Amino acid sequence: LPLALAVALAVAAVAAGQSPLQRRVVREVLEYFHGRSNVHFLFKERELDGVIERDDPSGTFVQLRLGLAQTTCRKRAPQRHCRVLESRRKPTCLACYKFDTGDVPKVLDKYHNCGPSHHLAAKVRCPQCPPVSPPCPQPVPAPLCPQEIRQRDEAECRAVEEAGRGGDMPYLPGMFAFSRGLPA
Repeated sequence: LPLALAVALAVAAVAAGQSPLQRRVVREVLEYFHGRSNVHFLFKERELDGVIERDDPSGTFVQLRLGLAQTTCRKRAPQRHCRVLESRRKPTCLACYKFDTGDVPKVLDKYHNCGPSHHLAAKVRCPQCPPVSPPCPQPVPAPLCPQEIRQRDEAECRAVEEAGRGGDMPYLPGMFAFSRGLPA
């Protein structure tokens, strides 16, 4: 019981320091994660790490890593009091979101990557897979190494951060309908 209380207090403390956009990203990541077909249990926020929130003229970029913990509750029949299972899966999700500058910010672009926490870790070496004998008739893509996952995540997050800047602005009716006169 003391461990569950400590986890609940830690989650409450994490939520207290979050901006409204960060809380929104956490909610959306949890919805995304629970919407996956291979997830059968409810997961709760375990930790929040690596939070970045940057404003620029095109909007606000939010990046965070969300550590999750599996609970005793099934996804299909959620209950009010779901106990965290300490010895179960603890996936980590990387989320990058770009919001516009409106009063109710809209998502311009987003990227999620959820998996076992070791997949998102930065490791120095990649294990080499032994050759398959006999060779497969159809080439099977090799699993990505942690460095490759990290590089892909960084590239995807950079692309999300660039959303709304420059040439990818949508054409709105009337945008070019009027011209300005020369100064008098």
